[in-house]
This record gives sequence, C-alpha cells and structure tokens, in this order.
Amino acid sequence: MPTSGSHTSPRIVHEIAELKAAVRAARAAGRQIGVVPTMGALHEGHLSLVDAARQDCDFIVATIFVNPTQFGPGEDFSKYPRTLARDVELLSPRGVDLVFAPEASAIYGPEHVTKVILDGPALSLEGDARPTHFAGVATIVLKLFNLVQPDRAYFGRKDFQQAMVVQRMVADLDVPVEVIVCPTVREPDGLAMSSRNVYLSPEERRRALSLSQSLSLAKQLLARGELNVATIQQRMREVLAAADAEIDYVAICSSTTLAPLTHIDGPAVALIAARIGKTRLIDNELLNEGTPDGPGKGPAGPRKG
Repeated sequence: MPTSGSHTSPRIVHEIAELKAAVRAARAAGRQIGVVPTMGALHEGHLSLVDAARQDCDFIVATIFVNPTQFGPGEDFSKYPRTLARDVELLSPRGVDLVFAPEASAIYGPEHVTKVILDGPALSLEGDARPTHFAGVATIVLKLFNLVQPDRAYFGRKDFQQAMVVQRMVADLDVPVEVIVCPTVREPDGLAMSSRNVYLSPEERRRALSLSQSLSLAKQLLARGELNVATIQQRMREVLAAADAEIDYVAICSSTTLAPLTHIDGPAVALIAARIGKTRLIDNELLNEGTPDGPGKGPAGPRKG
C-alpha cells in the first residue's frame, strides 16, 4: 500500500536528467513507482489511471508527450490538443508527484534510428488502418519504461489493442514492469472518453454515440444466444450506418489473441473504428466479461522488485 503522496502541484520536468534524478531519489527512499503514460489533453479516463496508480504505488509519474512517431501521414499530429497547464491543474489533486513533459528533441535525438518491430496482435485492425502506429507506440512506451523504470504502468482498456501490444512487448522483451489495464471510462450517455472528442460538433457528438450503441447491441445479441459473428457484425454495422459513420472496421476477436472469430465460443471482444465527420474514434467491449481474457486489471510480464 502507498505510504505517502503529495496532493499539491506535481513537479514538472522537461529534461531526462531531471527525471532520472527524481526517480533515483524515490527508488532510494524505497518508494513504489507507478507511471501513467499519456499524450496530454487529459480527461477522467486518464485520471482514473492516476487514481489506480495511487492505490498501488507511492511515487506517481505522469508522462505527457504527443509522440510524433505514432502518427501517420495526414493524421492529426499538428492539431492534437496540447494543454499542459490545464493537464497539470487536473493532476494536482490526484496525488501525482512528477509530470515528465519532454520536448521531442529530448526523446528523439538527431541520430535516432531504432524502433520496436512488432508482430502478432499489432498487425490487424489498427495495424491495418495505421501501419506505422504501433511501432511508434511500442518504441515510446519502451523508452519511457527505460527512463522511469517503474514498478507498475497503467493503461486504459479503451485502447484494447494497444494494451495487448504493450503486454506482449513487456512479456517478450522481459521488461521488468507490471502492466495494469483499467476499465474504459464513459460519459453518462455511453460515449467513451477520448481526447479527440473535443473535435466533435454537437451534432457529431450525438452521432458518435453509435459506437457504444452498436457495442451494446452486440452484447444484447450474445445474451439472447446469437453466436454467429457475421450476424452480430452486420447488426453493428447497421447501427453505425444509421448515424452516417464512416466505418474503418467492425471486428469480433478473441480477447486473448485478437484473432478474428467466426463463432463466439470463448473469451471475445468487439472492436470498432469509425470516422464521425473528420474525427476517427475507436471503442470496444468485452463480450464474455465473466471469462478471463486479454487486457484487464492485472499484471502482464515480469514484475520488478
């Protein structure tokens, strides 16, 4: 259990040397270190990860870095919201000790050429739609793990495939960190919280509910005994089409491997990516929640300490 934690404004550092010195001091004091990697533009989904970290750890590092290597050509890197002052204000009452907010030049030097090469769960769905995305995610996450050297790291289940990719990387590369994946946080009407929701007009915001509505329909159909994936996916697509959503994919996969299913006879997850206007949104829902499955609140990979 955590033994301490400041509830005043966190210390903000921009340089790697400062980060390492602060973490080294915390480690020397015997403190359990938790990290919450983010790209900023924080909302209650991110803050729920901080709260989970505070329950388990007593030195919390939140990283805020809009990572250029996970954005593909034509994506929203340049306009992605950057709200550091507001983010720090939101983090202050949550007991975060340190905010690491580096410049890109501190993370990727002029001679940086190395990246993580991925296989398995990284190749489908988002991997098809955004071919360079997960290499960028895995590379920055591994760099942050090496810099912070946390005992535990916290991710949200809304990015189900990303969490699975991180878990796989940690296990395969023997990274000494415990990966905790926390439940998706939703607005009262069901919309999954996302930093990209700010791009939606009021009318688009209403149409965006089609993602969570189609996932709810999938759960309802399964509860009624419908096990045929093609049938469930078609019904989900109809909900999205009625909201004039431009569908990237609607998939029902194994929640342990992300392999596509034709028949639901074990742990499964429904995943959606769709554009509402110009905004690309993703969402997912576990379909057999009572069964052990993929990314969930619990460890993956070797534990440090």
